[in-house]
Amino acid sequence: DFDNKPDSLFFSDGQRRIDFVLVYEDETKKMTHKRIDRKKQKRKRQVYESNLINNGLQLEATRSVLDEKLVFVKVHAPWEVLCTYAEVMHIKLPLQPDDLKTRESAFNWFTSLFRVDENIIKPEQEFFTAPFEKEHLSNFYIQDKDTFFNPATRSRIVHFILSRVEYATKNNVKKFGINKLLDSGIYKAAFPLHDSSFRHPSTDPACPSERYLLYREWAHPKNIFKLQPLDFIRKYYGEKIGIYFAWLGFYTNMLIVAAFVGVGCFLYGCLTKDNCTWSQEVCDPNIGGNIIMCPQCDKVCTYWNLTSTCESSKKLCIFDSFGTLVFAVFMGIWVTLFLEFWKRRQAELEYEWDTVEYLEQEEQVRPEYEAQCTHVVMNEITQQEEHVPYTACGKCIRMTFCASAVFFWILLIIASVIGIIVYRLSVFLVFSATLSRHINGTQAIHKYLTPQTATSVTASLISFVVIMVLNIIYEKVAILITDFELPRTQTDYENSLTTKMFLFQFVNYYSSCFYIAFFKGKFVGHPGNPVYWLGKYRNEECDPGGCLLELTTQLAIIVGGKAIWNNIQEVLLPWVKNLIGRYCADARSEKIVPRWEHDYHLQPIGKLGLFYEYLEMVIQFGFVTLFVASFPLAPLLALFNNMLEIRLDAWKLTTQFRRMVPQKAQDIGAWQPIMQGIAILAVVTNAMIIAFTSDMIPRLVYYWSFSVPPYGSHSSHTMKGYINNTLSVFNISDFRNASKPSSPWFGNQTTCRQVYRDFRYPPGHQHQYEHNIYYWHVIAAKLAFIIVMEHVIYFVKFIISYIIPDVSQKTKSKVKREKYLTQKLLHENDLKVVKKTMGKIADKIIKGVDSTFRPKSE
Repeated sequence: DFDNKPDSLFFSDGQRRIDFVLVYEDETKKMTHKRIDRKKQKRKRQVYESNLINNGLQLEATRSVLDEKLVFVKVHAPWEVLCTYAEVMHIKLPLQPDDLKTRESAFNWFTSLFRVDENIIKPEQEFFTAPFEKEHLSNFYIQDKDTFFNPATRSRIVHFILSRVEYATKNNVKKFGINKLLDSGIYKAAFPLHDSSFRHPSTDPACPSERYLLYREWAHPKNIFKLQPLDFIRKYYGEKIGIYFAWLGFYTNMLIVAAFVGVGCFLYGCLTKDNCTWSQEVCDPNIGGNIIMCPQCDKVCTYWNLTSTCESSKKLCIFDSFGTLVFAVFMGIWVTLFLEFWKRRQAELEYEWDTVEYLEQEEQVRPEYEAQCTHVVMNEITQQEEHVPYTACGKCIRMTFCASAVFFWILLIIASVIGIIVYRLSVFLVFSATLSRHINGTQAIHKYLTPQTATSVTASLISFVVIMVLNIIYEKVAILITDFELPRTQTDYENSLTTKMFLFQFVNYYSSCFYIAFFKGKFVGHPGNPVYWLGKYRNEECDPGGCLLELTTQLAIIVGGKAIWNNIQEVLLPWVKNLIGRYCADARSEKIVPRWEHDYHLQPIGKLGLFYEYLEMVIQFGFVTLFVASFPLAPLLALFNNMLEIRLDAWKLTTQFRRMVPQKAQDIGAWQPIMQGIAILAVVTNAMIIAFTSDMIPRLVYYWSFSVPPYGSHSSHTMKGYINNTLSVFNISDFRNASKPSSPWFGNQTTCRQVYRDFRYPPGHQHQYEHNIYYWHVIAAKLAFIIVMEHVIYFVKFIISYIIPDVSQKTKSKVKREKYLTQKLLHENDLKVVKKTMGKIADKIIKGVDSTFRPKSE
């Protein structure tokens, strides 16, 4: 029975600590199932709990205070059980305090301003550790048996047992594991306890109230500028949670430099936009006002004045400047520095958190894998028989099926992108008719609400909705595919799922951006011979300034919308669910509620843990690096988002969710090679954005080659005349009937201008409407720029990767020192014990051997 101590973490005797809690609904009070089903469920539960007791665990059942149908089974692991399974799981435990001296950093005085007060959260004492062995118990640093295994380690050991205890046998196949019992509804929940309320410390003076400290010093919004107490997070939640927040914090800190440079480039664009000659020519009524542009679609589109794009050309000058090139090169180097320095930081955490050899020593086979091991094969290394879940042929079939399923879903995304493109092409006609513009462009709204802008914004919004809907569906499909694939360990499972999800998300999130950056407006033909999509829809063209501004709009909508959506999904929904649950509970009773019941009414963390948080951040990392040449403010927005994301994720874990089962993790898994792949691809995409999407290369070619003789008429290099020189001329009499505009022609002019980045000979020339010499100069310059930029950045990346070692010398020394001490303590102590036991017998044997081999004296 409950003893009316709401913060108690012990059995009713006040001695045995609660390491885990199981929750089930009393079968005698269930009304939703048939009587036979209720009996089967009760039998399985009883068998399972009996086997738990047989495995050494101790159980105590308590009925719910608020709902009499619920029963809470508290689980305690005694000392002997903890020692036995710590050895089975190869858990590293303290041998002796770390005696290596740490050097104080030169910036220690500065970082101390942002660290958590050490009087509130005391630094963890560092130890040299070794895998636990019961026979060497005396060698380990045991001051108190009750605290030698901390609560996180105790919960991890108990969960290991819960995941492997049998509850039924059917057709000679054993059924076991708490996960299957949860899925079948026999148990409603299984979780370790939070140690206190997050609002106030525990009333038990022996309780450290770590949850309360984490909320006050980490998750609370007031700590947004403070460094995270990573060791304390790791101690409470385990290494897997700790390394996520370590990575997220490191990434956020590195974004400060990128954001600073990005803002500098943006300000440079703002300060130099008034000196942007080509934009001045577009807005000049005597230059742009006299230039009539050809219709951008068939029939319904009309002729239009170049000055109507004055506002967009001014905005484009901000983003399409020399600062963009500098920032793209900088980000190519920045991403390498980030990944290399993270490897060093990760190596430090591997040592400090005892995960250096985790994958080789500690990681266990997944219970789902063990349950399917029905085939016998010969191990090539040990030459012994071992059980596997499938043959080589079966594995090949599974992999083929999974790869086909992933490929099918990627094709489905591509089909949705094609649908968005068809929408853009068809709706542009509607907007062109309803948002018809006059040549003089006097209406103020037409400066901002152009058919191109309306099409781009609505298509971006629809693309965002399609992305989110496909995400929800594919998440479930990817989990089913990975379950069918049956990976051996949890790391293998997560890496496999990560790869599938990221391939899907990469195509889902980035496809529309790739289309705008590299395909839109590139294959449009000319007004007399336009190119049609699917033989029906005329390919859409970019604004006269190019597609760079549209790409910026697309990025802003997707990144901003994604951040808002994720925060609603991750934070608001759990908060609302818990609020409703607390309201219903308060309405039912005013009784004192125990800690385990408080935790039960929190939200479960989910099987995939922090997978979606990683996915969200890596997708953001892609936006920050792949398309940063079009949006230099992306790192700044990512920085603000991540500063909030750290605290929101922390707040969510400490206040809205049950405590996760602590898990080991050596690194961030498959996300590391994924980010390295993005970093390599980012160099190519940014080089191509500057070359093909922005207008920088055509402007440079004009400035250095075509503004002066023999091609130009100016005496010195200049940007004057750029607009008039680069707008191709088209004779309106050469329109086909299918594409001739239905609106009347204004004025006496017989020609109109094409989009000015399409360089063609004028009508009347022997090669009319074919690409001119300017076009081929620009193409050659673009290709040369891509090759030079890529090779320079890749060379610098290679040098940086070579210079910066993955593991610092200090960490290497600590690892070597620990291995030396392990051998010394564990092996030399064995020799001492043997010598002490043998005593004089050993000495006599040694003396006898010496006398036997001593040479005879003459």
